[in-house]
Amino acid sequence: MTHLYTIVAYLIVLFTVGVMLSFRARTQEDFMVAGRRLTAPILVGTLLATWIGSGDIFSVADLSYHHGYSSLIGSAGGWIGIIIVFFIAGRVREFGQYTVPDILEVRYNQWARLLATVTTIIAYVTIVSYQFRGGGWVLNIISDGRVGVETAMILVAAFVVFYTLTAGMISVAYLDVINGLIIIGGVFLAIPFLISHVGGMEQIVANVTPRKHAFLGNMSLVRAMGYFVPTLLLALGNGNMYQRFFSAKSPREARKAVVGWVIGVILLGIALQTLAVVGSSYFKGLSTAESGKIILLVAHKGVPVAIGCILIASIVAIIISTANSFLLVPATNIMRDIYQRFINPGVSDRKMVLYSRIVVIILGFCSYSLISFFPRILDAAYAAYTVYGAGITPALLATFFWKRATPMAGTISIFAGMIVTIVWEVIRKVQGHFLLGLPAVYPALFCSILLLVVLSLLSSPPDEKKWRPFFKGKEG
Repeated sequence: MTHLYTIVAYLIVLFTVGVMLSFRARTQEDFMVAGRRLTAPILVGTLLATWIGSGDIFSVADLSYHHGYSSLIGSAGGWIGIIIVFFIAGRVREFGQYTVPDILEVRYNQWARLLATVTTIIAYVTIVSYQFRGGGWVLNIISDGRVGVETAMILVAAFVVFYTLTAGMISVAYLDVINGLIIIGGVFLAIPFLISHVGGMEQIVANVTPRKHAFLGNMSLVRAMGYFVPTLLLALGNGNMYQRFFSAKSPREARKAVVGWVIGVILLGIALQTLAVVGSSYFKGLSTAESGKIILLVAHKGVPVAIGCILIASIVAIIISTANSFLLVPATNIMRDIYQRFINPGVSDRKMVLYSRIVVIILGFCSYSLISFFPRILDAAYAAYTVYGAGITPALLATFFWKRATPMAGTISIFAGMIVTIVWEVIRKVQGHFLLGLPAVYPALFCSILLLVVLSLLSSPPDEKKWRPFFKGKEG
């Protein structure tokens, strides 16, 4: 029960600080983009804590258990995407808006904004749903089953929702720095103790899950790219990332933050996969349904109790920081891109903050309701990455890199990527396997890019005023 007491204490401290920060959220700018005053060190902490989430703890760990370090193929998509983002981070901050749909309306039209908002809500509510599932697993395991999985999921969902609605981006960003330090400390501290516990490198090499291929593990190339591409697309278009760039004190701070972010993500990603790979040599024969819990098992039974408490705290920090960030973005989208844009443009700052908090509660309920649709976190993660990445990322990147993209083409591209993904995932749910054996990212991305390019080239070039705000020369 020591692990459980540690987590309860950690969550009490986290919530207390969040409540104290809530008194600083007086305007929508405070709640949504932290008053635009975040410096590079704070941005690095919040970007790192947000990107490293349950996807790494459970879905990537699931892959690592079965495929070893070949699972880095999926993570590498995110690393490459973040490196590309470096070249537009300053321009994003200079643009000075609140959300990705803000950008898309200026570049295309209000329908692009609306479709991007719907796509974001679908993807991010799905992502939050598996944070709740992962958090429930944590509480269930560290309580030695005294807290049932369903009850644990409800408790985690309730905490995340109330924590998020306290102070919005202010609490999320500053507390993510604390979470980031806990994550780094816990993960790297656990590795040498785990290696010693399982008997050293010779035992590890002799007992890890057998691999068919040195590079792909037990995956086919089609399946491996099915993990790489969605992660790449999510990194390139991640609304959390753009909202944090909008929160930066200046374009220079935004660019500096990306450098620290990519270094931290690579090191932490490799470290987490090391825990899963080494753990697979000790906790052998786990079923597909259980293999995603490998890092939890490592924390609970694979290292000394004191180290395990720190690692469990790291896992909880990862889940909480990711869940509240992915709740805040769609709440911001709904209030900024639907309510304020189309329903009540003159809404006061006070009501925007109040209504945003109400929306956080509603979205939290929707996320919890979605848990049963994806029994496996791995499947939920890549479905969410795909619906967002194929739906929004091509049109968003064209905003910064292709002047020829037209409003109609950008809008239809978003719609096609979103709909194809949803249809593909529903068919998979009904049939039990992907149509034609292809992950959704292949048809969804193909349709999104094809329509964006072909429709742009077949129609008249867009007015210069549509692309000029995004091509002002060098980043300042």
